[in-house]
Amino acid sequence: MKAAIEDWYGWFTAASSGLQSPFLLFVRMYWGWQFIVTGWAKVNNIDKVAGFFTTLGIPLPGLSAHFVAGLELVGGILLMLGLGTRLTGLLLSTNMLAAYITADRAALLSFLNDPDKFTSAAPFTFLAASMVALIFGAGLFSVDSWIVWKRRPRVELRHPLARAD
Repeated sequence: MKAAIEDWYGWFTAASSGLQSPFLLFVRMYWGWQFIVTGWAKVNNIDKVAGFFTTLGIPLPGLSAHFVAGLELVGGILLMLGLGTRLTGLLLSTNMLAAYITADRAALLSFLNDPDKFTSAAPFTFLAASMVALIFGAGLFSVDSWIVWKRRPRVELRHPLARAD
């Protein structure tokens, strides 16, 4: 009985591990697109974003608005491609933490005493997706994975009787 349970658990673990790359692909596609949409909206309303940043007391609001809009737009594209995923995840996570700190501090401070307020705040799902990208990377279905595969040293197969010239 113990061996059967161990066999089943081994099969289950292998099967569920096979879902990692498809899951990471889904996270990258969905949240990459969401970042593209929010970044594009900011790019097209940059004066409004800069005005909002001014009300929050963010230094250099015009420059900050351009930076955040570009980061979200380009970061979303990079996430969807799976290119530079961990670095992109770090930058987007930092951006979302800054959004919590500046625009939704009450939700951030309610992390322990009112988790519903924390998790229902606008930055939460963006932060979670960014952290998934940062911590777990892009997975198999990505440009990052392709680059690693292409850079892998190749073993040349030679016939054992071939001369080494």
